[in-house]
Amino acid sequence: MKRFARGEVWLVDLGMAGKVRPALIVSSPPGDADRALVTLVSHTTSVRGTAYEVAVATPFLRPGAFDCQGVASFPLSILIRPLGRLPPSELLKVERVLARWLGLGPSSVEDVAR
Repeated sequence: MKRFARGEVWLVDLGMAGKVRPALIVSSPPGDADRALVTLVSHTTSVRGTAYEVAVATPFLRPGAFDCQGVASFPLSILIRPLGRLPPSELLKVERVLARWLGLGPSSVEDVAR
């Protein structure tokens, strides 16, 4: 099984339509009894300026953004190779936007309860 850590950026193969591209791992590594899946947010250089894109400047990525609307889980076999790790402050930016997209947090829980 490939070893990865949350906050790492890997080159991944998302298939014909998704291409080979960098993606940020937002899940924890699976345990022995878990499904062999990884959840990630893909990086795009075709920035649209949406509220769910997070631009992160790192030396190992071309200019672009992580598209939090593109969060998905895939088998570990899509992982090609690690590119680097986001600093905690940059990872937090992505996590906040991802939480907003997914409706996570105290305000969204209250909205659902109504």
